[in-house]
Amino acid sequence: MTDHPSHRLVETGGPNLLEGIFPYTEVPRIPFDGPILEVINGQVVRFDPDEAVRRDLHITDTTFRDGQQARPPYSVEQMVTVYDLLARLGGPNGVIRQTEFFLYTRNDRETIERCRALGHRYPEITGWIRADPGDFKLVRDMGLRETGMLTSCSDYHIFHKLRKDRRKAFDDYLAVVQEAIQNGVRPRCHLEDVTRADIDGFVVPFVARLMELSEPLPEELKVKVRLCDTMGYGISYPGAALPRSIPKLIHRMVHEAGVPPERLEWHGHNDFHKVHINAATCWLYGANALNASLFGFGERTGNPPLEGALIEYAGIKGHSNGADLAVITEIAEYFTRTVGATIPANYPFVGLDFNTTRAGIHADGLRRDERIYSIFDTARILRRPPQVAITDKSGADGVALWVNQHLGLTGDAQLSKIKVHKIARWVMDQYNLHGRTTAISADELAEQVRLHLPEYAAGRR
Repeated sequence: MTDHPSHRLVETGGPNLLEGIFPYTEVPRIPFDGPILEVINGQVVRFDPDEAVRRDLHITDTTFRDGQQARPPYSVEQMVTVYDLLARLGGPNGVIRQTEFFLYTRNDRETIERCRALGHRYPEITGWIRADPGDFKLVRDMGLRETGMLTSCSDYHIFHKLRKDRRKAFDDYLAVVQEAIQNGVRPRCHLEDVTRADIDGFVVPFVARLMELSEPLPEELKVKVRLCDTMGYGISYPGAALPRSIPKLIHRMVHEAGVPPERLEWHGHNDFHKVHINAATCWLYGANALNASLFGFGERTGNPPLEGALIEYAGIKGHSNGADLAVITEIAEYFTRTVGATIPANYPFVGLDFNTTRAGIHADGLRRDERIYSIFDTARILRRPPQVAITDKSGADGVALWVNQHLGLTGDAQLSKIKVHKIARWVMDQYNLHGRTTAISADELAEQVRLHLPEYAAGRR
């Protein structure tokens, strides 16, 4: 064994639980060791993640826009209810700053009017249109103060979808942007397919021109830029090249095209399983706004999950800034029971089984100290206490945990696995003797408690 200082065992008088990073009663912190260095255009560029903590990071919502492109349309009543829940979830400080709506149907416009009537400051109601004068009339008629507009920027879209060349697309987009400004509406340009675009040949010149237009304008009219990773090609890895590199793309927007972080936003898709980490990476490298959708519902593979963005926000900031994370559970219940949406059972934070264990060794850990196998205090933060599901993998430890939860026994009052051994044996018999392949239901287990632990079951009544 070497004598290097880092190889020496450090004995302690008790456990070091790293509670500064894992406080348990709060979302785990995301600490950084220092700046990140990235080579961009041959120069070493310094990114300071701690600077992101000081910026006005926030979330914008696309549940009613991109989120509706992946499922049957919501009813007006459902959209109004979800908007009201989003306002409660994001809190009074605007962690969820804005949401966007389609404007094309009578239901869309009725929804906006009813949401306005609720009187919430946040999330602010904005629109979404194509960069087309006819579409902009809808924004003007609705009296919106801001609208997103589709300004597709890759040659795939400019040449093959729009049947234009770069100059024609450039000029047409600018014409609608200027019309919006002249009518007192803030444009938010959605650079569709930016991770497959010519960054030097089109994106930077176009965005720089938008920033020039914005210079003489009051803050409420200055153009915003949304970077749209339409096909999920974005890469967070240091050293990745443009157009897929998120660090390089954000840096070019801020330092060469002149977009300030407060007017820069990211919108991603999950085609390569990178949607959440890509969005969070944009926060760290210089974009203040992360566009997300509840439970990731969105076109094809979906968008950054809004509830995941809120947990990430709390981890980066060290607090939730007034956002009520428990409303995440309430929204999930509304989506499954009323909207009829399907959320996978293992989906983080809201799936039916996200904090449910079936392994006996995990159940034993939970019984000894909930922190061992629980990501944070899910009962306190999300109003979802850890659960155990009983199968042939649960063992006596799992049964003991289930029985104690069922009976509400804690601390020294908890029953040991020896005390519940008859119930554990009954469980194993279901699989070994009767060939069962499904989990044991709560009703079945409760009946076994009444049969084998009548003195405790009577007290529960």
